Amino acid sequence: MNILIIGGSGFLGTELVRRATAAGWETAATYCSRPDGIVGAAGVSGASWHRLDLRSPGHIDEVLAAVAPSAVIDATSGGSDWAVTADGSIRVAMAATRRGCRLVHVSSDAVFSGSRIHYDETCLPDPVTPYGAAKAAAETAVRLLAPTAAVARTSLIIGHGGSGGSVHERLVHALAAGTHDGVLFTDDIRCPVHVEDLASALLELAVSDHGGMFHLAGADALSRHELGVLIARRDGLDAARLPAGRRADTPMPGALDVRLDSGATQERVRTRLRGAGEFLHVR
Repeated sequence: MNILIIGGSGFLGTELVRRATAAGWETAATYCSRPDGIVGAAGVSGASWHRLDLRSPGHIDEVLAAVAPSAVIDATSGGSDWAVTADGSIRVAMAATRRGCRLVHVSSDAVFSGSRIHYDETCLPDPVTPYGAAKAAAETAVRLLAPTAAVARTSLIIGHGGSGGSVHERLVHALAAGTHDGVLFTDDIRCPVHVEDLASALLELAVSDHGGMFHLAGADALSRHELGVLIARRDGLDAARLPAGRRADTPMPGALDVRLDSGATQERVRTRLRGAGEFLHVR
């Protein structure tokens, strides 16, 4: 397998690169703004690294020509930057289709408003934030431009904690230490997934011929505060120091309760998507 991981320097991308190289795959990965010492920064080796700015027309074609991958995983994390998250992902889909590459596109539960709470793989996007709109535009275009591609929506991604943890884990540590102002919402509910499970499932899709929509989220629905408590207990922090609040009492936009139903996906992939109650369990 010759695979290209776009966004390889990110939290999910690093795990994808680590697993692909460990499996003996010929692995290439991209970064945008990190320095040339990206291998050391990402903590992985055995991959070739390529700078890629998805805002630059034609840049993705240059990278694909250099790498000649059989599969591409687009794990880009451009936030609400439409030029990266929407337009950039569309450029990836167009370029991958032109070269006949297998494409796995990573999307998000942010494409949903939360109005129906429970969302399975057949649900259509109804975003309420700029980030959600960009992700919705990207996944819709990918499905049109690359009908055989796998589009995988996911939720909050959790790792092993510490300095290498996800943004959610680092926030919990900062709040527990009193070095960051803010609260963890008790009414903002998602289905967190472990980065290892997510990466395993994405790589599984990359070597399959499964197309269409997939949901790769954990089995448990938790509020951000409940998730924070589990992270704190796992990492030996004082969970009582985590401030709680209601998102509904703030002007912050976005969906409150979005629960991805991954049932149909679990029937098509071997990787078991554990719930946070399991992967954050303190033994």
